[in-house]
Amino acid sequence: MLLLLLGALLGFVPALRQVHLPPELMLLVFLPALLYWEAITSSLREIRANLRGVVLTSTLLVALTAWAVAAVAHARGMPWGPAWVLGAALAPTDATAVAAMSRLLTRRHMGILRSEGLVNDGTALVIYGVAVGVTVGEQALTLGHVSWLLVLSYGGGVLAGLAVAWAALQVRRHLDDVYLGNTVTLLTPFAAFLLAQVIEASGVLVVVVAGLVMGRAGPRLVSAAVRRVAESFWSLGTYLLNAALFVLVGLQVQSSVRAFTGPEVGSATVLAFAVWVTVLAIRCAFLFGSAYTIRALDRRPSQRLRRVSNRSRVVSTVAGFRGAVSLAAALAVPTTVASGAAFPDRDLIVFVTAVVVTVTLTAQGLLLPAAARWAHFPHDDAIEQERRLAERTATRDALKALPDIAAQLGTDDDIVDTAREQYLDHLALLDAPDGDDEPEATRRDHALTDLRLALLAHKRTTVIRLRDERSIDDAVLRQVQARLDIEELRLSREQLNLD
Repeated sequence: MLLLLLGALLGFVPALRQVHLPPELMLLVFLPALLYWEAITSSLREIRANLRGVVLTSTLLVALTAWAVAAVAHARGMPWGPAWVLGAALAPTDATAVAAMSRLLTRRHMGILRSEGLVNDGTALVIYGVAVGVTVGEQALTLGHVSWLLVLSYGGGVLAGLAVAWAALQVRRHLDDVYLGNTVTLLTPFAAFLLAQVIEASGVLVVVVAGLVMGRAGPRLVSAAVRRVAESFWSLGTYLLNAALFVLVGLQVQSSVRAFTGPEVGSATVLAFAVWVTVLAIRCAFLFGSAYTIRALDRRPSQRLRRVSNRSRVVSTVAGFRGAVSLAAALAVPTTVASGAAFPDRDLIVFVTAVVVTVTLTAQGLLLPAAARWAHFPHDDAIEQERRLAERTATRDALKALPDIAAQLGTDDDIVDTAREQYLDHLALLDAPDGDDEPEATRRDHALTDLRLALLAHKRTTVIRLRDERSIDDAVLRQVQARLDIEELRLSREQLNLD
């Protein structure tokens, strides 16, 4: 809300009123990076486990939502072409917005919602491309043409995504340099998106498939140094891209409002809220209808184990946020059609999209915590249990391998004993039973971590004093400080895991 407001306020500056990216660059600049990072950090296991639900919500629900929004917009006077453009822009949910609410939902809910947010963009942008093409007079709307576009979009998207991921992995095998490795990571989603444009496949699916493959294979190839830089860069980069997108929309909304008369602004606002209610109603009806249809057709015991409560479906309805993809699609609408005339109702499409996105992120975002509490989700500690299992198994295997590894490296016995003692202490901490009382091993680890953090702070103060006294150079300060920072971050994360 603050970023949209900032963009709207900047629109009062005459020199900034015309600031915008060309429509043909909107999707290329924002979508590849945002979707790629979401794909890399998604769980392929969760996608497989919930494949049927993900496919249904990513295809049928998207098409139904686009149709319903288009019908409402057309009933309010918008021509069918722009109405379908608006419907396609608002049909997909946003994976990034859902991820911000992850602490409120169970792992299964988050897996389905994030997977839906990644895949449904492909269906929505196919509908969007057809609607824009028909409106500007570049495409003919026939069943055969649309069917071919869907086949090319999904089939070509998956194959192209696999090809891009394979090529990126081959390059990464031969790169140890931190900057070159991260440069390849940065270029991969944009190369995937551009390849999709060349073969007319779904750029979204190409990027998502490439990201999923890289996320699966990357841990075997990527070094720790490359991974640390990549996580910091992508976290900040995607945050700034989202921020820039909301500011641009704020600018565009302010420009759109100036193009309306007083009564038109009121009519546009009414349309926006009507569209928002329609989006929520269609999502709720589909989630309930599809669940009971599957329940009636599939009576297998395995299916019964996967059933969720009706309250859970209400929460999934509330969690259907719209975000960056919808905004990028609205801003990517061309300004003119083939005849040179202005694209009909482009300002209205941008305005309605911005209002609906804002309302979903605010009204639904504020409602989601209460809805999650009302649903009475069981406590979900599966991630924590699996983390402890992974650390426990890895530590035990390392202890078994310690003598052989020490022999290969020629390590002195006293160093081996020190390493074994540290690993045994860590294993004791991992094996400590869960309970209300804090285990002795946990208390000792807390105390040791606090002490080491305090010592690090003292060392940092000493190094800065030496720099101020001109005993060491600024370059030396930066080198020592970098090591202290790495150690502090490691200890801080350990302390967070203990808490």
